[in-house]
Amino acid sequence: MKKEDLLNDEFLKQFKTGEELTSFLKTIQKRGIEQMLEGELDAHLDYQKHQPSNNANSRNGYSLKKVKTSLGETSIKVPRDREASFNPMLIPKRTNMVDGIENVIISLYAKGMSNSDIEEQIREVYDFDVSTSTISRITDKVTSDIVAWQNRPLEPVYLITWMDGIVFKVRENSKVINKTMYIAVGLRRDGKKEVLGLWLGKNESAAFWMSVLTDIKARGVQDLLITATDNLNGFTQTIKNVFPKSTTQICVVHQIRNASRYVVWKDKKAFSKDMKEIYNAPTKEAAKAALNDFAKIWEAKYSYAVKSWKDNWEELTVFYEFPVEIRKIIYTTNLIENLNGKIRKYTKNKLSFPTDEAVMKSTFLALREATKKWSMPIRNWGIILNQFLTIFEERVQL
Repeated sequence: MKKEDLLNDEFLKQFKTGEELTSFLKTIQKRGIEQMLEGELDAHLDYQKHQPSNNANSRNGYSLKKVKTSLGETSIKVPRDREASFNPMLIPKRTNMVDGIENVIISLYAKGMSNSDIEEQIREVYDFDVSTSTISRITDKVTSDIVAWQNRPLEPVYLITWMDGIVFKVRENSKVINKTMYIAVGLRRDGKKEVLGLWLGKNESAAFWMSVLTDIKARGVQDLLITATDNLNGFTQTIKNVFPKSTTQICVVHQIRNASRYVVWKDKKAFSKDMKEIYNAPTKEAAKAALNDFAKIWEAKYSYAVKSWKDNWEELTVFYEFPVEIRKIIYTTNLIENLNGKIRKYTKNKLSFPTDEAVMKSTFLALREATKKWSMPIRNWGIILNQFLTIFEERVQL
């Protein structure tokens, strides 16, 4: 039957219920799987069925095997060879699940569902049982993917690199403690974003970021033109120690939050309005004047807020050195915070993780889901690239 015949309205009208259509599709799927297995055996034996061959190995009938697919459980005929050396790629020996359903399980796990929830979902949707131990085995396969991904070579230069951490609760030595997942996202020379890696450590610190940056450099990165970070103490100097030429911009949004943290409610509106004059100023000189005005009004009451602006002034105002298009994407770490928000969305059902490996696996899968649409360059990329080429000509072309 031709493909167009299957899509014909008259043909489809013969199915009166969803069960009838599913039964027909299962039959088609069963035939398709069996034909694909025959093709695999042809390639393995290097001759087609019913053709003469000088190969010492040959076909040896069939074995029946129950397999689980996205349409439910079905019984198929698996061709055998005399030497028993044939191991199908579609359904390997000692497995009873087609890749499609494994991908479904991994996708559900990535979206934060527990093993027991996945077990129930598969039973309800696909009408067969998958044990929680099987689900664990399937998701554990991701561990080797993580190792390969964490050790892959990186680009020699990234135009902008955003760095931030996200805190998870992880069990360690019979206690649940906070651990930080360090995340770095780089903007490549083709305008596309790339997550450079995930690193799990204890409380966020400049010392641990040193090991992250060292790892990035060991994997082939020669230069980070601009880095966007929070105002973690010592972070800027840490970056300079590994990438001396890098220009560091402290996230203005983090600064606003930190400065506003202890402002009483009745002062919030006026305080925020006056502070806005600083970071919305058109030039660094105008911003400095706005800071002086801000200090005259609020320093007596909120000296710590004014001091935090003054102490971090040079790193907070780096964005003024660049054209407007670049300013918009470096003066905040919103990009990576949005990514962290999506990871939180996928992992929110897990109140704590039993091991470091478990939190790494969940974060990696959530990250894979969250970055599926990162296939296009960022907005206004042509303009932004030309600006980078003008400002950092030799460094961009490493």
